[in-house]
Amino acid sequence: MTDNIELTHQKLRVFQPQKLSAPRDFIIPDIINNKNHSPLVLEIGAGKGKHALGFAAHNPDKHLIAIERTRNKFEAFAKLAAIQSSPNLDAIHADAIAWTVHAIKPSSLVKIFILYPNPEQHNPNQQWLNMPFFEFLLSRLQVGGEVVLVTNIEAYMDNAEQQATRVWCLPNTRYKVAADSQRTHFEVKYLARGETCWELSIFKPEGYKTRFDDWRIESVDEEK
Repeated sequence: MTDNIELTHQKLRVFQPQKLSAPRDFIIPDIINNKNHSPLVLEIGAGKGKHALGFAAHNPDKHLIAIERTRNKFEAFAKLAAIQSSPNLDAIHADAIAWTVHAIKPSSLVKIFILYPNPEQHNPNQQWLNMPFFEFLLSRLQVGGEVVLVTNIEAYMDNAEQQATRVWCLPNTRYKVAADSQRTHFEVKYLARGETCWELSIFKPEGYKTRFDDWRIESVDEEK
């Protein structure tokens, strides 16, 4: 971790990636160490894989790593992924934070999807933009890369928008999700009930500095 640098953001609490062990049965997909790989995209909380499968099918020029922690959801996702057999999709069963720390290199992602996360209404410190880990996640994003956060909880979106602007000092735009959008099972359900769903598009600008821009764990080093 780089010390004594002028950070672009205002987050005081520091994430400590060195304290995280690798997930059980941890294997880095070949795409990570392929120097000529397609643009790399990460989805955190892929659920049963509806968005991941659709994204992979419609974006053959990009490679998606989709992570789901809950076993039953991941097993349903893995079965569908095996049937679709998209070469540009890796379905990962793991905790997204530990897996990202041990697998993803700095400035290697072009986009990060966080679609309908647990709102954590009783524990707001676990909301993604409130977490120190978000700084580490930004260090894995390329300049010009995008974080896409989507939720049906307006208070969650209000906080995320405020955090993106005031704490993380990132340019962002908030949208209402189109009524006919069907990216995830949650999205289909919420929109069918007439609820408003919100999307926040966050971009990493040129010159953005975090504490982890040069931080690499041994497991993400390229093979010698």
